[in-house]
Amino acid sequence: MAYLPRASGLDAHTLVQMPVHRTAIEGLLVLNWDMHHDERGYFKQTYQHGELAQALCREPRLRQGNHSRSQARVLRGFHIEPWDKLIYVPRGLATCVVADVRPDSPTFGATEHFLLGDSPGRLDRVFIHRGLANAFYSHAETDYLNDVSEEYNPTGRGGVVWNDPHLNVPWPDTNPILSEADRQHPTLKALFPSHPFLA
Repeated sequence: MAYLPRASGLDAHTLVQMPVHRTAIEGLLVLNWDMHHDERGYFKQTYQHGELAQALCREPRLRQGNHSRSQARVLRGFHIEPWDKLIYVPRGLATCVVADVRPDSPTFGATEHFLLGDSPGRLDRVFIHRGLANAFYSHAETDYLNDVSEEYNPTGRGGVVWNDPHLNVPWPDTNPILSEADRQHPTLKALFPSHPFLA
């Protein structure tokens, strides 16, 4: 668990345990709350506004909710968009990968991988800072929820090809079902030809 300072008005040195996990990539967070089961099924809180604000040191804003359903073997991404994303897979199973494609970031070229959804996946929320690239592969028919910080605007959107050789993601399928747009995304090398990581 990440240990984060309490909100203002309390001693800044007082720490509380919160269900927010930091990753090696700045701006990429994993949120996980306990699941409560009984004979009816289960209940799970997936996030709180306050915990996100504390982890981000700013007020998060969610302005639009998106829901996609993908059949087995569909791969969507990598997508780069000028808004924050809070993703969740409530049904199905997806390998989700986030790549740091911000050229000035110290972790440029790094990736983090998550298996989300039904068992053996996890019902975690993943917060993705604007400018990071994300993609997911559906192992079965999968519902993917994606709450974003801005209403849709095609300006400023981009992508990286799913099988970029520098990202070198070990996808579970070498011939997934792709949209033509995702198939045509450029490589990192084409986007940043002079970057030292890509030399």
